[in-house]
Amino acid sequence: MDFSFENELFEQGYAVVCGTDEAGRGPLAGSVYAAAVILPRDCIIEGLNDSKKLTEKKREKLFDVIREKAVSYGIAEATAKEIDELNILNAALLAMRRAIAMLDPQPDFVLVDGNQTRGFTLPARAIVKGDALSPSIAAASVLAKVSRDRSCLELDRLYPEYGFAKHKGYPTKEHYEAIRLHGITPEHRRSFTLYK
Repeated sequence: MDFSFENELFEQGYAVVCGTDEAGRGPLAGSVYAAAVILPRDCIIEGLNDSKKLTEKKREKLFDVIREKAVSYGIAEATAKEIDELNILNAALLAMRRAIAMLDPQPDFVLVDGNQTRGFTLPARAIVKGDALSPSIAAASVLAKVSRDRSCLELDRLYPEYGFAKHKGYPTKEHYEAIRLHGITPEHRRSFTLYK
């Protein structure tokens, strides 16, 4: 992973480049989270990687380092209700746009993890597996994932019988069993298959 995507844009004359990524597209419950990060040019963050390749402990540590080193960052969400209204892809893109709107300074180019840039008002480029290629996107992936996991601990406190702290809302056997026994919560995504 290096700054080749970012540096290419700086060479083209863009001054402020951010990376954005989301976490929580697959779970049956809770919000989808997104983050946007502007890193200083050639900023080295030891151990930074795609959040899915890091341990929880490592992500938690990097969460603080990224927030400390970033020029600016934003963390936003789209709720389960918005996911049901818009579909998960559109809700994830909405969360990304909300995170970008929080940045100061505002970027003049956005690197987006995935293959979609629909709805972005700023110039943007989608990079498949961008969270393993671009430090800006990787930093956003860590902030989004840690924020999403922390929200699941809160859900666990509100609905202890569902096991959110353990499965983080993902479609596990235990989660389906809890839904079967207790029904669905207001945090469940009704547009998803909730009964197995």
